[in-house]
Order: sequence, then structure tokens, then C-alpha cells
Amino acid sequence: MQRHNLSAVSEFILIGLSDAPHVRLLLFVLFLTIYLATMAGNITILLAVSTDTRLHNPMYFFLGNLALLDILCPTITVPKMLGALLLDNKGISFKGCLFQLFFLIHVVGTEIFLLAVMAYDRYVAVCHPLKYLNIMRMKLCAHLAIGTWLVGFLNSLLHTSLVFTLLFCDSNHVDQYYCDIPPVLGLSCSSTWSRELVILAVAGVLGSGAFVLTLISYLYILLAILATNSSQSRHKAFSTCASHLTVVCLFYGTTICTYVRPSSTYSPQRDRIVSMLYGILTPLLNPIIYSLRNKELRSALRRGIRQLRTAVTAQQHLAQSRASSAAPAVG
Repeated sequence: MQRHNLSAVSEFILIGLSDAPHVRLLLFVLFLTIYLATMAGNITILLAVSTDTRLHNPMYFFLGNLALLDILCPTITVPKMLGALLLDNKGISFKGCLFQLFFLIHVVGTEIFLLAVMAYDRYVAVCHPLKYLNIMRMKLCAHLAIGTWLVGFLNSLLHTSLVFTLLFCDSNHVDQYYCDIPPVLGLSCSSTWSRELVILAVAGVLGSGAFVLTLISYLYILLAILATNSSQSRHKAFSTCASHLTVVCLFYGTTICTYVRPSSTYSPQRDRIVSMLYGILTPLLNPIIYSLRNKELRSALRRGIRQLRTAVTAQQHLAQSRASSAAPAVG
């Protein structure tokens, strides 16, 4: 009787970025700095959007979701990579690999759909400004956001079940610094072509469909910008759209390149770089491109800093007054 869901492998070994100790230390410092900067930027945006009532509108609601995804995406892979670089701890259990892949595909898939929703939101704001608040009601925004997370979850559940119900026999060295679909599929000792076909079809339809919808939205936005009379407004809008499109194309291009192709074409050196572009670089760039260049958000951050300073000063004065009243009288 065939055993389709049992594996002889209980642990995987992740192939790190380098075996040279001095190179590993440099890479550790580099990626730790990038990770901390990514966390700081996205947490700041998430706090500003959630606490400042002036930012409680559809655009910032979606930006808050994007910031949360950009916190989760590197957190799934980077801490394990940092541990491998610093401590040379490259092992990961079978279940650990399964959950790492599941959560990564969930987050990446959700971001793919969220970027399409955000592009549609900007299309409505630019092309139909008078109808914007009627169309993009908060109830609809909540449904769209929940829908992106739900579709991302179901997409990840399908991909993970297709990969980890295969049989893994002897080889357990994953040619990547985290568990991902192409290198893990390559380790299976059972036939993978039918499952790869399903993965290719689902990833191709969903990923390419979201990318096309995003491009169409930005195309209509660009046409609307060209129709404006003010050259200054056109220049500012073009600059914003160009930066948005750069990050969008970088994210979609690298994810589609990673998942919409046969595992036989997997190249460890090339794919490590590609995975860093969407898994580490774009979460760092998104706060800068989408949010920190925004005047409203910068104003909200300044207000938040002023309120924090006021609160700290008030606490210091209160502590000093309590200390003075508690001090014994002299004489």
C-alpha cells in the first residue's frame, strides 16, 4: 500500500548565504540593520494610522494593512536566517518548515491581492473624486481587506498541502535560506508534475490577474493625470505613480518569477537574490514609497511625537511633585 502522506525526513537543513565566518558576520549586521529599519518604518505607520483619527479613511486603512504585511513577511524568514548566520544553526523541523512556508505564502499572496485593491482605491480617488466616498465606504473597504486575507489563506493552504503531502526520502538540504515551494518540491522522491501543474495554474491565474488589474488601474490614473491642465500637478502625480509602479512591478515581477515556473528551472544563486527583492527589500521600501512621502502621514507623525513628548513631560512633572511632597521636612 502506497504511503502518500508520510515522510522519512524529520528535519530540513537550510543552505545559508555563505560558509565563510567573516562574510556571515557582515551579512548578519547588514540584514539585522535592514530588518530593524523595516520594523521601525512599518510599525510607525501602523501606529499612526490606527491612532490618528484624521487618517481613518480608505487609503490609510489599506496602507495599515500593507504595513502589517510588511512586518510579517520578513519576520517569517529573516530571524531564522540571522540565527543561521550568527550561530550556524541551519536546521529546521519538518513541521517548522511546513508552517514557515504556509505563513510566507499566505502573507505574500495577501499582499499581491492587496496591491490590486489599493490600485483600485487610487483609481476611484483620481478618476471619480466626487463619487469616492460613496463608492469606497468603510464597510466595502473592510470586506475587500478581509477578502484579500481570506484568499491569501486559501491560496496558501492549497499550495502547502500540495507540497507537504509528498514523500521526502533521503535528501533534506533546502537550497534556500528559508523553506520555499521550488526548493522543497525538488527534494521530493515522488512524482511532482501534477502538483506543479496545479501550483502553476493557480499562481499564474491569481498572480497575473491581480497584476493586470493593478496595471489597468494605474493606466486609467495616468490618463486622468494627462488630462489635467496644471503642469505642476501632473509632475507631482507622475512622480507618485512612477514610484508606486516601480515597487509594484518589483514585487509582482519577483513573485511571479519565483512561483509561476517549473521547479526544474530553480537556480539557488539567482533565486536567493530574487527572493530577497520581494521578501526583504520591498517591505523596507513600501513605507518610504507609499507613506513617508505623504504630507498627511508626516503631519500625523509629528503630531504623535508632540503628544508623546507632552505625555512624557507631564509624567516627569508628576513624578517630581510626588517626590517633593514625600520628602521629609527639613528642620
